[in-house]
Amino acid sequence: MESSQNPTHGRWNIAAAGILVQLALGAVYAWSVFNKPLQAQFGWSRSQVVLPFEVAIGTIFIGTLIGGWLQDRRGPRPVALAGVLLYAGGIMLASRVSSADQLWLLVLGYGLLGGIGLGLAYITPIAMLVKWFPDRRGLITGIAVGGFGFGAVLTGPVAKALLERVDNKPAVFLPLGFAYLVIGLAGAAMFRNPPRGYAVPGFTPPAGHALAGYTLAAALRTPQWYLLTAILFLNTMCGIAFISQAADAAAEIALVSATTAATFVGAMGLFNGAGRIAWAAASDHIGRMRAFLGMLGLQGVCFLLLPHARAFALFAVLGALVYLAYGGGFGTMPATAADYFGTAHAGAIYGAMIVAWSAGGVVGPQVAARLYESSGGYAVPFTVLGIVALVSLVLPVLAKPPAPVVDLREDTDVSARRPSRRRAGA
Repeated sequence: MESSQNPTHGRWNIAAAGILVQLALGAVYAWSVFNKPLQAQFGWSRSQVVLPFEVAIGTIFIGTLIGGWLQDRRGPRPVALAGVLLYAGGIMLASRVSSADQLWLLVLGYGLLGGIGLGLAYITPIAMLVKWFPDRRGLITGIAVGGFGFGAVLTGPVAKALLERVDNKPAVFLPLGFAYLVIGLAGAAMFRNPPRGYAVPGFTPPAGHALAGYTLAAALRTPQWYLLTAILFLNTMCGIAFISQAADAAAEIALVSATTAATFVGAMGLFNGAGRIAWAAASDHIGRMRAFLGMLGLQGVCFLLLPHARAFALFAVLGALVYLAYGGGFGTMPATAADYFGTAHAGAIYGAMIVAWSAGGVVGPQVAARLYESSGGYAVPFTVLGIVALVSLVLPVLAKPPAPVVDLREDTDVSARRPSRRRAGA
């Protein structure tokens, strides 16, 4: 129960619940653990075995778009519960795969159902927590999606141990899916929006924060929505392009063993999660666009240096910085969208922006792979990605906040009000 003395009492418990859900969802990034075991059992090609993961990432935006719209109207709890059920159910369905001709079932369960469910559950705590923490938007969204980044770090070793104990490798998806279900439901059950009139004592929104109320339709009529989405797309595209090639690039450029390269990739997951927290927290102090200038500029310089990093220590440092910047985009952009458009419709507005994640997750790896195949090395793909990141620096400069609009319905508990037909910003 909320304290009558301090309306913020208990908000960190809700934040912890959000982190719990994100840890379960972030397990999707551990997919690389399954590649070789599935190839060995079923004889699938590399492009076939990564298809479930690509479909999952490519369909996340469907879930975030629907989930963002629904949670703005129905509240976060039912949407998050539905998302966890769909996500975990899809993964458990994947455990039914037992022959090489059932790749479609793996794609359907882990990819399509899992991806949409992931999107539903992913967007909900982000949209909810920016309402509870208007005074620490960057920090709290960074912590929330940081849980997503750390999910693979925790899941990877567990999944690897399970794979070593079974003959039919997809069978491990049953206990993993059940674990995600229990963890996710435990967190989602605690979700709720702040009550009507909620405010943090002593906090005054800084200049540039939207006073409230852009709807998704109103936000889509501003150039700022497209500029922010483009920034997220480019930051994601560059980062995930490196992630898709990290192990192979470490072996080819720094001449390390396959075991060392695999260990390197696992350790990089820590920087993915840490970047979401560090950059988002920094953006509370230096400003959102300065943070994005830092992320894109850092990626640009690192990509230009990576093809020449023959010493593994240097390669590892540059790779860690790319991972930090990649994660930082996901930590900082939800707070940026809330600053620009308000939090009343944060779920729908940022949920729609997640199309940048899905697009970047498809385009980035394809660009890196094709440039590598055409050039026979990593000099060309990494140089091109570096130039793209540096050219992208113009976007944060152009992305000035839109004119604020006033909507007294912001930050209210949806269960305590009836929907209004009036559209802010219209």
